[in-house]
Amino acid sequence: MDTAFLMDLDRDQLESLKKDIAKQMEKVEDARKLEFAAKVRELEAEYGLSVADLKAGGKGSKGLPKYANPDDASQTWTGRGRKPNWVIEALDNGKALEDLSI
Repeated sequence: MDTAFLMDLDRDQLESLKKDIAKQMEKVEDARKLEFAAKVRELEAEYGLSVADLKAGGKGSKGLPKYANPDDASQTWTGRGRKPNWVIEALDNGKALEDLSI
């Protein structure tokens, strides 16, 4: 794209052009979002799932759990991030991390 014509524009014309470009960029982005939403709805219908079905706890998936509390199987840990208290307590009581593996 030849932009040499921009050199002939004064500051006010450039500012006006900048605003027009920003408005057009918003329109293009809005159109892309609508297209994306339509495709998502198509896929949701095709698979019988929704985007909400893919989220775990509203935060997104952090990975599959690798460890579980032997005293309460509902308490799990992926092995990433800070160790839960039940893991720390088990390790302090002589258990190995492998003992907590699922």
